[in-house]
Formats: sequence, C-alpha cells, structure tokens
Amino acid sequence: MRLSGKQAAAGLVVVVGLSALAGCGKPGEGGPTMGNMILFAGPTVPPPMPRQTEDVYCPRIQIPDGGAAIQAYSGGRVGDTAGLRSQISLGTLARECIGNEDGTTSVKVGVEVLALLGASGGAGRYDAPVNIVLKRGDTVIANRSQRVGIAIPSGDVQGRATLVEEGMVVPAADASAFDIEVGLGAGAARSRRR
Repeated sequence: MRLSGKQAAAGLVVVVGLSALAGCGKPGEGGPTMGNMILFAGPTVPPPMPRQTEDVYCPRIQIPDGGAAIQAYSGGRVGDTAGLRSQISLGTLARECIGNEDGTTSVKVGVEVLALLGASGGAGRYDAPVNIVLKRGDTVIANRSQRVGIAIPSGDVQGRATLVEEGMVVPAADASAFDIEVGLGAGAARSRRR
C-alpha cells in the first residue's frame, strides 16, 4: 500500500506527537511534563477539588411574624391609608444548600424586595434592612443583615431589588436539622425618600 505525500506527512505528525507524549510520563509524576502542559494548561497538576453534593438537607425559608412587610407613614399617621408613604415587602425567596466534604453545609439565600408607593409617597430611594438567620431551635448558627435600597423613578409607583447572601456555613452537627429565616428587620419603618 502506498501513501500519498499528505497522508505520510499526517502520519509522521501523529507518530512524532505520540513519541513526545510517551516520554513525558504520567501526569502528576515528576516535574513539569508535556502531558501536564497539555492536560492542565501548566507544568503542575492542580490540587483536587473538594467534593460537594447538592443532595443535602435544605429547609424551606420561613418568614418570622411581622417580618414579611413594613410600612412607612408621613406625619405619624400610622394606619391612615392617606398618610401611607410606602410599603416594602418580601418577594421571591430562594435558597441553595451544598454539602461539603467535611460534613458542613454551605447555604446561599436569594431575596427579592419590593417597594410600593402609598398615597403620600413619591419617587425616590426606599431602604429596608433584610435579616437572614440560620438556626437550630433557639441557637443561631449564622446571622446576616444587609440594608437594601429600592429606587422608584419619577412616574413609577413601584420598584424592586435583589440580594444574594452566600458563604454561610452550617456545622456538620447541625446540617440535618436547621432552619432558614428571612425577614425585614425591626426599625425598617425608617424607610427614607431622597
């Protein structure tokens, strides 16, 4: 069987390439090798990634009593709909729990916050503190608070903002029985208009 010039050249490239790799050893052995350069885009083997699993306990988010919404009134007329400046409430809530190799669980929580103007409200920025608490029974595992600002442009009557809190870790001892709470914090009625 006779090979054309192009076929012979292609075969030579493959043989040379395989010969070069054959002398490289297995990836991770010895110093920098051609195999490591090809497989890992560098001379060394990267450390193994920690094993994680998403098949772990991940409770539904609970909202504490009084934590779903806050209202701000002008002129101290609490409860008077004519004096309502704004109502800020929780919208969509989401959570993600990932099990770590050491038995702990990493938790990420997403919160949508909605603002709606009342009869005496106007365009501006409305702020509210959002509290995210991980706990087991009465024991607090993690407590994060952030102030969220919602802009309502002129001509609009509502606005929304989102918050994602991550990096909360539940110890292995609590990973099978913890709660997630999200609420608008006390004192949030001090929403302000700019």
